[in-house]
Amino acid sequence: MTTTGEPLRLGAVVLAGGQAVRMGGLDKASIEIDGVTLLERALAATMSAVEVVVVGEQVPTTRPVTWTREDPAGGGPAAGLLAGLDRFLVPPDLVCVLAVDMPRVNAGTVARLTWAVEAAPVDGAVLVDDAARAQPLAAVYRRTALAAARPSNPELEHGLAVRSLLASLHLVEVPCVGEEAQDVDTWEDLRALRR
Repeated sequence: MTTTGEPLRLGAVVLAGGQAVRMGGLDKASIEIDGVTLLERALAATMSAVEVVVVGEQVPTTRPVTWTREDPAGGGPAAGLLAGLDRFLVPPDLVCVLAVDMPRVNAGTVARLTWAVEAAPVDGAVLVDDAARAQPLAAVYRRTALAAARPSNPELEHGLAVRSLLASLHLVEVPCVGEEAQDVDTWEDLRALRR
């Protein structure tokens, strides 16, 4: 909650522009599970966001989104996230960051992450998998914290590691439920999720 008692405004950045090297360069956003693309699953998961920015190649979607790319393209997820931050029409209080290859993240996941940030004086909340690994691309952050962590030199954004970008942030961990933390990095990952 804000100091005025108003709910915090949630925006979302969906990262859909990865190279998918281990899958032969396939466009992950277009992969379907049970007839629904990974991009549409990500948009459903972020349904509570008042504005969604998708970092990737423009395709038709079932809800209005703003499209962008990091410049130059291929700069990695941190560069994509920062490019997404720049495209909000109205800067949100909180930013849900979601990689398109995490199809089991859902609206409930995003609600739990959002609540964890609202309930404590932290910079963000990240989903944690069953092996206790933080998933920084399934998270909700305070926009001001991300902006403060941004490199002062824009040229340093290309190739910046996500963990380096977030290193100074105070984050709380939210344990995953079921398969929420499963991602699609390989064809075997995809087969497992389709089973």
